[in-house]
Amino acid sequence: MALTITNHPLIQHKLSILRDKRTGSKEFRSLISEIANLLCYEATRDLPLMEVEVETPIAKCKTKVIAGKKLCFVPILRAGTGMLDGVLQMVPSAKVGHIGMYRDPETALPVPYYCKLPDDIAHREVFVLDPMLATGGSAIDAINQIKKDNPMSVKFMCIIAAPEGLEALQKAHPDVDIYCAALDDHLNEHKYIVPGLGDAGDRIFGTK
Repeated sequence: MALTITNHPLIQHKLSILRDKRTGSKEFRSLISEIANLLCYEATRDLPLMEVEVETPIAKCKTKVIAGKKLCFVPILRAGTGMLDGVLQMVPSAKVGHIGMYRDPETALPVPYYCKLPDDIAHREVFVLDPMLATGGSAIDAINQIKKDNPMSVKFMCIIAAPEGLEALQKAHPDVDIYCAALDDHLNEHKYIVPGLGDAGDRIFGTK
């Protein structure tokens, strides 16, 4: 398992605006998508390449293409859908699955309610998307469901992680590489990331 915290200046700049409580839903949605796009660039860095020959308007040449890797993006509903457009801009041919979960307000535990994955997921590299890695419960349960279909590999992409969630996910799925833009300080008594950015789903969809 590898943890990659992407400290690119563009990501850090956008993340600062994302955290600001004055940022409205329209701009928040755009920023989530843009940061996901940049994170996807990092998360796909190790895709294998093969050499092919193409003919330019000037001459034939040897060049590189991705070597047969099939990708699948799986956002965790609902906040994970905010990252989907950004990653699909990078890999438009990828297939998309969905896993629905919500957090029980009393226990803070994830409650699954939906799972739809591509039929050929066993032949794909899966990227699970969720803006926030707080307790880690939703990520762990989502990856548990995905692994039942034996994908080629699983990676997890988030924007902000808490140390508690990171530790839980690493313990439950040590084979899953994690990509995030920031590792924050801690979870508060309500299991929200501090300083975080609030409830990502509410801010994406303007429901609070």
